[in-house]
Amino acid sequence: MRAPAFKAYLTEGRFDEPVVVAGASKRVTLSVQVRPYGDGLKLILSQDVTERERSEAMRRDFVANVSHEIRTPLTVLAGFVETLATLPLEPRERDRVLTLMRQQTDRMQVLVSDLLTLAQLEGSPRPQPDTWLGVRALVAEAERDARALSDGRHTLAFGDVPAEAELAGVEGEIKRALGNLLSNAVRYTPEGGQIATRWFVRADGAGVLEVHDTGPGIAREHLPRLTERFYRVDGSRSRDSGGTGLGLSIVKHVMQRHGGAIDIESTPGQGSFFRLVFPAARLRRAQPAADPAKHAATPAAHEAVTAPNDATPP
Repeated sequence: MRAPAFKAYLTEGRFDEPVVVAGASKRVTLSVQVRPYGDGLKLILSQDVTERERSEAMRRDFVANVSHEIRTPLTVLAGFVETLATLPLEPRERDRVLTLMRQQTDRMQVLVSDLLTLAQLEGSPRPQPDTWLGVRALVAEAERDARALSDGRHTLAFGDVPAEAELAGVEGEIKRALGNLLSNAVRYTPEGGQIATRWFVRADGAGVLEVHDTGPGIAREHLPRLTERFYRVDGSRSRDSGGTGLGLSIVKHVMQRHGGAIDIESTPGQGSFFRLVFPAARLRRAQPAADPAKHAATPAAHEAVTAPNDATPP
């Protein structure tokens, strides 16, 4: 009742629309509307709209961030197009401008691709645990991509993965999640740094894909927000490295869809640990392939194979 907005609402006396005010705890947002109720009485209707307001704020921030991220390369492209159209450039200058235009175009394509991936992840049902993937093959493919991206600038180490270790899930999504972690590690770890990837099973049965880097580390206050869309610890540095600010958000959604989580541990100056934690229900040990030499044909089977052509089949 003491909220200034509600007091002004009562004084004005126009009750066609509700007024939105903060609750007593300041962590709750209420929509309050006054209705006539009998002679000289008023009925006050209040509704908790905290989640709705939070979602609306996230939507506004998302639209603003997307607009900002796309506006920057578009502005650069527009400037280059105008330059090409109005100035007589030497072949070397022209090639340089075209290269920069191509870089900005690629940046927008990556951004749009990440946005579409997020939309697909959010709108898809949780995958059933009936498609099993070899963890060793997943890590091997991620290793090839990471080494190509690093191009010898870092020391990369990949722990041995048991051949029988398997995960249940969507192959493309899990590859994308692990690839995003390794890509971030390569982009943000200075040249000469170390990046290590390993697979292990915790005591509670959960499976973990861990990426550890010796980069600059992240301050504790940033850790809870790292998986938010477009959140950057250092915006200028992220853009210089080619990041869109959506990589860890994609990782979070992939892990949520698989019933798992992303765990982040970091200390400034000491590097970071990023872990993909999969529930025990999505892990199994594959049975080794049967040895053909141990299944030689028995005499009975041999007789069946060498029976006359007119023999009646069993």
